[in-house]
Amino acid sequence: MKNIATLTMNPTIDVAYEVDQMVHTHKMRTVAEHYCPGGGGINVARVFVRLGGNARCIYLAGGATGDAFDGLVDLHQLVHSRIRIAGHTRIATSALEHETAKEYRFTPQGPTVSEAEWRTCLDLMDDVNCDIMVASGSLPRGVPANFYALVAARLRRRGIGIVLDTSGPALRAGLAEAGGVLLVKPSQGELAQLAGRELLSTEAIAEEAMAIVARGEANLVAVRLPRPTTRRALSTGAE
Repeated sequence: MKNIATLTMNPTIDVAYEVDQMVHTHKMRTVAEHYCPGGGGINVARVFVRLGGNARCIYLAGGATGDAFDGLVDLHQLVHSRIRIAGHTRIATSALEHETAKEYRFTPQGPTVSEAEWRTCLDLMDDVNCDIMVASGSLPRGVPANFYALVAARLRRRGIGIVLDTSGPALRAGLAEAGGVLLVKPSQGELAQLAGRELLSTEAIAEEAMAIVARGEANLVAVRLPRPTTRRALSTGAE
């Protein structure tokens, strides 16, 4: 199994609660609290290590919450390199309501990153030791949309492949400017945004995925589809 590194530009402390009933204004007593280090690249590393692989986590973190984030990463015994920033690492919260079995999720934007901070992270790509870099998650405020393309260019010079899992302008720029990404993993909705049209059938999804390959933007495209019931509808072209 290859050695990988993961890049998480906007990590989170993921806090999960359970509550009997959601009621506005009133204080609600929660049960079954969970605290985990989160963010795309962190999640990838956690699973990869559980499967027996070696992974190094590279991430930006700052403030008191950044120190707490380090502690959570250590609990999962992940090898990591932290780029310190002035802003505080964000905290994302989810609450499961027992009465309705509905989950409510609150995800802040996170800190604003200075140019000096994101350039420090970019320069680290010249020294990282891995076979594959997994760049996963959103970009924080202050980081240019083509940041992942800049990362890919640094890695390509050293023969390191990049797996890209992001969305919006970061995904568009990462593909258009980087080219030759090893693997990109958009959702159906993210792929439709790239295409500028609705993709209501598996044929349309496959066509757009192959267009990315044909343009040389990625070698492999893995599209995340909705739940199985929706996938059955997609196969017939229904919404």
